[in-house]
Amino acid sequence: MTPASDGSSGFPAGTASLTLHRPHRGGRSLRAWDAADEQLVAEALKRLAPGQRVAVVDDSFGALALGLANFLPDVIADSAALAEGLALNARANRLPVPAVRSWEQELEAVARGSASSASGTARYDAVILKVPRQLEYLGFLLRWCNQVLRPGGWILAGGMIKHLPDQAVRVYQELVVTEAVLPAKKKARLVLCQPGTQTLEHWDRLWRGYPVGELPAPVQGLPAVFARDRLDIGSRELLPFIAEAVTALPPGAPVLDLACGNGLLGLVALSGRPDLAMGFADISSQAIISARVNVSAAGLDRGQCRFYHADGAPPQSGPFRMILLNPPFHEGGAVGDHIALRLFAEAAGCLTGDGELLMVGNRHLGYHRSLRSFFTQVQQLHASPRFVVFRCTGPRQPAGRS
Repeated sequence: MTPASDGSSGFPAGTASLTLHRPHRGGRSLRAWDAADEQLVAEALKRLAPGQRVAVVDDSFGALALGLANFLPDVIADSAALAEGLALNARANRLPVPAVRSWEQELEAVARGSASSASGTARYDAVILKVPRQLEYLGFLLRWCNQVLRPGGWILAGGMIKHLPDQAVRVYQELVVTEAVLPAKKKARLVLCQPGTQTLEHWDRLWRGYPVGELPAPVQGLPAVFARDRLDIGSRELLPFIAEAVTALPPGAPVLDLACGNGLLGLVALSGRPDLAMGFADISSQAIISARVNVSAAGLDRGQCRFYHADGAPPQSGPFRMILLNPPFHEGGAVGDHIALRLFAEAAGCLTGDGELLMVGNRHLGYHRSLRSFFTQVQQLHASPRFVVFRCTGPRQPAGRS
């Protein structure tokens, strides 16, 4: 491992110091690692022995994978953002670029609704994981760890205390054997565990969902999917406008459900216009698995649907006649409009000249102002105390794209 050579303060990884950046301009002012990353790497380096096989789960921008690069860890992540950040930071530190496996690749059987055949043979001596904010996703990860760890294997899980899910202690008690809760440092907490016996097999909360009146089957989601067991308020306010909007589209028009989650917006569009060439894109691989399962369950996939595990608008896709969007407003612990602004720019860049963006957003974020930077016409269709629905036309496309 080569220490960073740019003279900046870097991420401590044993005797080396790594230069780490967030790949997107909107996040450049935010550091690409936190104190939990530092402590996970430091503690793992103390405990790992040469030749042990290691998995790193849900790294953010490469701090864990590159900090443990000497062990050649398998890298598994739900987020599509990791691949770009990991490649950027590996090259910046003159390290090989590790491959990243998504849950779509790691648990293909889950996409068929069967966790039983996803129980692969135990293959890891240690799993280093960043604790997610969602409690049920933490349960998913610990069950997966129980499946893939060899006898004597261990789990080192950590996160910033303010981001740890409520009732996480109960989940650890239920699923693993807690060997040690390490002293908190810099507002981060680490837990060292031995695997338990419960796995993903026969877990009755692997899939959760809810009925939607327009659809013949419940809309379901895996544990990492936003609002997987309830219709979120923003989507509820956008849904009535989708059916009307898609009726005016030409036959077979290409439409994208951007940041699709369980695919609800695209499913409702397809239920009224099954001829549409619908795309589903999300940063979460579990969201893409869920959207694919839901389209199939609703009988709406006639070979015209495409699914993209991508950080934003999928590259080399489109142009689209319409984009449906309920943008997220947080990335890990960072809350703000930087993700939405990037999605607005990407949406404008992959729409046809007569295309439109139909979206809902949190009212307090003032999207009506920022949207005008990307569209010549921004029409407010609906407003409630918390949410606003917009129809945006006249995309200001970047130079070089027609």
